[in-house]
Amino acid sequence: MSTSLLPSSLATIKMTGLTTRQAPVSRPLRPGCFSPIPTFFLNDGAQDLGALTIFPQSPSAAAALQSRASHHNFVVQKRSAKPLTPHYFFFLADIPTFQRHVLSLANSGMGILIAGSMGEAHHLEPEERVALVKAARQILDDNGFETEPIVCGTGVGSARQTIAITKQAAEAGADYAIVITSGYFAGLLDYPAIKAFFLEVAEASPIPIMIYNYPGASGGIDLDSDIIESIARESNNICGVKLTCGNVGKLVRICAGTAVPSFAKDYPRKNKDAPFLVLGGFADFILPSSFSRAHGAIVGVGNVAPYALVRLTHLSFEAVTNPEVLPEAQRLQDIIARGDRTISLYGIAGTKFLLEKIHGYGGAPRRPLQRLTQAREEQLWAHENVHALLELEKSCEQLASKTRPTATGGIPTPPQSVAGEFPADVSVSA
Repeated sequence: MSTSLLPSSLATIKMTGLTTRQAPVSRPLRPGCFSPIPTFFLNDGAQDLGALTIFPQSPSAAAALQSRASHHNFVVQKRSAKPLTPHYFFFLADIPTFQRHVLSLANSGMGILIAGSMGEAHHLEPEERVALVKAARQILDDNGFETEPIVCGTGVGSARQTIAITKQAAEAGADYAIVITSGYFAGLLDYPAIKAFFLEVAEASPIPIMIYNYPGASGGIDLDSDIIESIARESNNICGVKLTCGNVGKLVRICAGTAVPSFAKDYPRKNKDAPFLVLGGFADFILPSSFSRAHGAIVGVGNVAPYALVRLTHLSFEAVTNPEVLPEAQRLQDIIARGDRTISLYGIAGTKFLLEKIHGYGGAPRRPLQRLTQAREEQLWAHENVHALLELEKSCEQLASKTRPTATGGIPTPPQSVAGEFPADVSVSA
């Protein structure tokens, strides 16, 4: 999205601190474990997680609103129905908490993915995606992670809108995009139409595109290995696939066709930093998939146990050529597989609840998604698989602290309440 569509306080880098790339930086897409980061929202307890409509009563009130919004990194979009009655949508995305979590994951060695399913991409306004990408880029750059790539979910219903959102994400600082199959008209889409969708998006995108195969979120459409390989061969701007279908056989077949030297030679990528990666969508087959030349995974449980996931991924890659580490890799895989399965049954709300228990932030998802009931929270927190995973995470974090230096500083302070942050002559309606 052009910054001209944003209010000046968001379009001006110095005023917001939400930076976009000022010069080309090489941020290679490398094998490993990526975490789809949740989006955190403000005013959780108000039972309204959507946008507030702000009506400044005077030019001075409008200026004060912009100043307050800039100071707190809130996302504000000006929309004027009439020249004399400007109003603003005030999005309740909690940028400081989001940045804190991004930095925590980067320090653990996890890859960063924004606005995926765990990030409730379907519930985000386009302006919010842009602000999240900018916020992530800023906190990474400010803390020594200038070369850490950002992957952003940009897939929506139409090819046209997907291309537009992908360009917005790229302008905001995303290095790669992950695009889910358009599933609203699933019954009308055959494979040629789906293939044409991905090829059109990849051709128009300024950044490499990753295919996201998630039947549960795309009308039941489940891309097979043939179409995925075909798309990868025909577009040199396709940089990989995430298989949240959980089909290990499919992963093996795709790796057999793409994770081999002949593929890179015969079908070179447009961007030298973006090889074709084959990534699982669950943490329960990271180890076995590595023996089929897979490149890691994108997993929601990485938000809860990032150090354990990073260690498992590294051991899995090493075990392919060093059988001495295989027993330890199997031990970690056993614990993580059980924990991943247990937590996934509680959905996005379950992951956010665990983050609240562990780190003090999490909150509710946007409706129609709901918080867990108290009974479900207690059930999840008491589960033996969760306990085992958290114990493993503690030990892996301790081990990492002895062997891996991390960036320090720059963690944003928790946000203040929205209440009382507006001038007296600004009226607010939910």
